[in-house]
Amino acid sequence: MTSTAQTEYVTIVDGVLQITIATAANGTSMDFGGITAGTEALRAAGREVGAVVLTGSGANFCAGGNVRGFAEAEDRAGHIHGLATLLHDFVRALDETTVPVVVGVQGWAAGAGMSLVCAADIAIGGPSTKLRPAYPGIGLSPDGGMSWTLPRIVGAGRAREILLTDAILTAEEAVRLGILSRLVDDEQVRDEAMNLARTFTTGPRSTYASIKSLLARSNSATLSEQLDYERDAIAAAANSPAGIEGVDAFIAKRKPKYV
Repeated sequence: MTSTAQTEYVTIVDGVLQITIATAANGTSMDFGGITAGTEALRAAGREVGAVVLTGSGANFCAGGNVRGFAEAEDRAGHIHGLATLLHDFVRALDETTVPVVVGVQGWAAGAGMSLVCAADIAIGGPSTKLRPAYPGIGLSPDGGMSWTLPRIVGAGRAREILLTDAILTAEEAVRLGILSRLVDDEQVRDEAMNLARTFTTGPRSTYASIKSLLARSNSATLSEQLDYERDAIAAAANSPAGIEGVDAFIAKRKPKYV
């Protein structure tokens, strides 16, 4: 599949919806043109989209909010409330999508940029990648879901330390904590994120959707409840097109062809 849709911020290529969430225009701070366009694209996505990639187009993935814009706003509370509303619409749309979400984290991911890293399914960084909450440094509190996602990734105690001390996390530490999935060479971060996303577009999409649903339910389910969810999901998958093709291909010793 070739590119089927393209704007300044949103492109669909080979079944991958790529969303640019920060640009060099404002020092790689979060670009709300990309956030708004990304929300619309996620909600409108159909079968042509098999994976999502979030990326920044400058030296950094996202250096956080535009603090100069915060300072210049006549009503700072109203301004930030509006931006947080737009960002949280985007995070909800990411959470609701049934396809894998990959981020390529080059350079810094700070503030809301780090929040989006935590909101992804898989995050790929490079040796020079750094993450920082950045909220205490400007006297603000977290947004973008970081106070919900970070404790679930690193544990409550470690999350408290990271947020309260405004810790700067190196790439290696972020991998050890599970915030970043793995590292590649700095110059390969964007390409590797796209290459990984392309592999999902030809895979069993209903399986990916089921995995994401089960993981989401596990946050609040008991073990007994989760076992029931898993039983029902794998039984339903057995009669699904993906399940039938996967099993038949295995028996026939051929590569499955998922549609």
